[in-house]
Formats: sequence, C-alpha cells, structure tokens
Amino acid sequence: MKVTANGLQIEVDDTGGEDGRPVILLIMGLGMQLVAWPTAFVQQLVDAGFRVVRHDNRDIGLSQGFDHAGTGNVVWQTIRHRLGLKVRSAYTLQDMARDSLGVLDALGIAKAHIVGASMGGMIAQRIAAFMPQRATSLVSIMSSSGARGLPGPRREVTSMLMRRPLGRGEDALVAHSIRLLRLIQSPAYPQTDEALAERLTFSMRRSYHPAGLMRQMLAIGADAERPQLLPRIQSPTLVLHGDADALVPIACGEDTARRIPGSRFVAIPGMGHDLPPEVCTILARHIAPFAHAAQAAQARDTTP
Repeated sequence: MKVTANGLQIEVDDTGGEDGRPVILLIMGLGMQLVAWPTAFVQQLVDAGFRVVRHDNRDIGLSQGFDHAGTGNVVWQTIRHRLGLKVRSAYTLQDMARDSLGVLDALGIAKAHIVGASMGGMIAQRIAAFMPQRATSLVSIMSSSGARGLPGPRREVTSMLMRRPLGRGEDALVAHSIRLLRLIQSPAYPQTDEALAERLTFSMRRSYHPAGLMRQMLAIGADAERPQLLPRIQSPTLVLHGDADALVPIACGEDTARRIPGSRFVAIPGMGHDLPPEVCTILARHIAPFAHAAQAAQARDTTP
C-alpha cells in the first residue's frame, strides 16, 4: 500500500499489527527494495511478538522517484568525496530519515524499534540521533559510522561495482548482479545461482531504477557529519556485523558501536553483506530479545 510520508508517496508493507504489538521498522539499504527484507525474516519477527513495517525508500521500488533531479556527474562527486570536499546530492539521508518517520506517522505509530541494514543503518542512526523519542531502540546491521579513514570495499568488489552489465536485457542484468553478489555474499552460507536469480528477477520485475540508486549513493557521500552525531544517541543500541563483509568491512560496524554510548556490538561469523536464510535466523535471534528488553526497560521507565 502507498502512504503519504514527508510529502512523498511511499510504498509500505505492514505485517502483524492486529493486536497492538510493539513495532519494528525495517529500513533497507542502497538501491534495495522492501522485498530485500526476506518474508521469512519478517515472519520470524512477527512470530516473536512484533508488528513489522518495511517500506521502499524514496527513489527506489514503488515509492516516489526523483528523476526530475537528474544524477549529476557521479564520477566528479566521487572524486570530491575522496578529496574530503562537499558532495552535492539531490536529497540527504536526513530527508530519508524523515521519510521513514513519515511512514510511522501515516500508520499512527508514535515509537518503534528502528532496524536498518547498510544504508538503512545510516538512516536509522540519524533517526535515533535527531528524534530519540521515536526510537525505542536502534539496530544497525552491516552499516557504518561514515567516519573518514575506515576501510572501504575490497578491491575486487570496487572493480565489479564500476563495471556495467554486458547487456540491457533481464538475463544480462540478473547475471551481472549475481557476479556482484558472489563477491559480497556470506561465505559460510552460500546461495545457489538459481535462488539468487529467482530473487533478483522478482525484484527487477517489481521495479528497476538504477538512477535512483545513483542518487542514493550521492546522499551517502554527502552525509559527512554523521560520525559527530552518533555520540548523542541515547536509545539502546545493537550493532550487528558480519566478520566476512567484503563491501562494508567489520571495522565500520566496530567504529559505529564505539561512537554510540552504551551500545552492544556483535560480530557474526561467516556473514557477509547479504541476507541468506541462515543469516536472517541469526539476526532475528539477536534482534527479538534485544527489542523485547528495550521495550520492557521503556515500560519500567514510564511507570509511575
């Protein structure tokens, strides 16, 4: 369903909200749609007692796009970022945080457990930093503080990210995406080409919008001040990161946890930068008890 959030039309999926359960808001990463949160993972959280809300970020999936803004000179903006200069973007991660809060507003939800993966973790960090009254807890998954000096993707991953697909047809696009996923996958939990192709084909047929991905990438590059914002986060925070992440190395998650007072860091052996079924089960087993504990602590704090 679509809702109006922060003045935009945002596509939303709302599961398990029949009986006033505490809410988990899932925020997905760069260029990824809400369906990138596997249905089985959502169901695990629902079975654990939560209402789960996920949405397409602006400019991706079925949510409102920003093609009118163009993409600008991405190569030049990337160079500016590497030189420490200001990156120009059509919108900011703070705008995207307002979108996520607008989704909660549209659904009449005052407060939620904010869970974000990769870029979604960055957006979740901003929500917790700027609107602490809306975040019962924060979970940042395979994400980063954005601080300068942290390691970047492995060389072969960067090289693959710069390559173009060999064709424009669906088969070529899927094959290209599989080659990238093979480089960043969880080595302990590999998926078959058939499983990856099925998921990628479904996602592309739902929506394929590479220009939106580029604008989101620039928004990440423009988010220079987030490292200084993280110490203001007061919400209970859990940082989850795979020790085999080739796209966002584990040092990025460790730095995030160091900057957020009282946060808890958990390294997940054999996890890369993807969400295979086994990893989803591991994540759910960490997130559900953590969120329940944060919910109970909030109830104690608000009881007269």
